[in-house]
Amino acid sequence: MFYEFQKILTAIVVVVLVVFGISKISNFIFKTETNVVAYKVEVQERTSEVAVTEKIDLASFVALGNVEHGKKVFKKCAACHSINEGGKNKIGPALWSVMTRKSGELSDYKYSKALTNHGKQWTFEEMNGFLLKPATWIKGNKMGFAGLKDEKDRSSVILYLNENSSQPLPLP
Repeated sequence: MFYEFQKILTAIVVVVLVVFGISKISNFIFKTETNVVAYKVEVQERTSEVAVTEKIDLASFVALGNVEHGKKVFKKCAACHSINEGGKNKIGPALWSVMTRKSGELSDYKYSKALTNHGKQWTFEEMNGFLLKPATWIKGNKMGFAGLKDEKDRSSVILYLNENSSQPLPLP
């Protein structure tokens, strides 16, 4: 029994010595003049996306997408929005015929003040800017969606929204 205890104690002492020994050796090898706690990293904000306020070539933009692809991408939206005719509001407003109305126009949905005050017609350009980055397109709106960065996805969703209407807008 004594020898078992001695083996365990010896193993513990060896492990402690190895750990402290490695620590001392690494401090000697990688010696620095001062202790560095953290590094300050300065990052410039990238502007990888084209400014949304610039006019886009609508015909080229719309040509990027298709309704079937839009239906697939819209699944991201379906958790908060219904798209069916007569569909009920969910967390977000029902989007049937959204392209033929102004922002904040549904009477049975409580929009944020920002969307209600925005009051612009949902056009292809307006919807593109909003879907790219909702928080910056209409500041103060309560839609918690980061946006669709991919142009094909945005174009397809807009085409899908336009098609799901009693009177779709003519394509550019």
